[in-house]
Amino acid sequence: MELQVHSHDWRRRLPDWPQAVCAGLVGGAVLMVLEMLWSVSVSGSTPWRTSHLLAAIVMGEDTLQSSAFSLGVVTIALVTHYVLGVVFGVLLAFVIAGFRYESNTGMLEFIGAMFGTLLYLVNFHVMSLFFPWMADLRGWSTFIGHLVFGLVVVITYQWLEERKADR
Repeated sequence: MELQVHSHDWRRRLPDWPQAVCAGLVGGAVLMVLEMLWSVSVSGSTPWRTSHLLAAIVMGEDTLQSSAFSLGVVTIALVTHYVLGVVFGVLLAFVIAGFRYESNTGMLEFIGAMFGTLLYLVNFHVMSLFFPWMADLRGWSTFIGHLVFGLVVVITYQWLEERKADR
């Protein structure tokens, strides 16, 4: 009987790109729903406030003058949100594939939580230097949402990998 030990040192290996994109989309959708639920049920603000803050990254600060529903603003916010979700999902899958953690659920969850934490810090403490209005979203709810994003991406990616292996 031969015992194989899988080393988790970095090896250049590409992730499954379609699965990484799907995982990023799923994580982005979950984060968006959490943000909408939080803004309506807990903070008592309009659900469109976050859309205006996010769309202002692309459309400029004039977008911040209103928080009323605007199809153009919501569309730009959704596209921006999902593009970022895919980019971050692909980045996270690249790390997972490079270290070969697809089969280690505990390590995947740890990586997802750390990635979500790092993503929150970069988005709301570093990028807010360039987009100061994003600092308005700092807080526990946004932090938890980004933790959930990281966890959903890694769990979805792992699930898609397992489904592919079963075929």
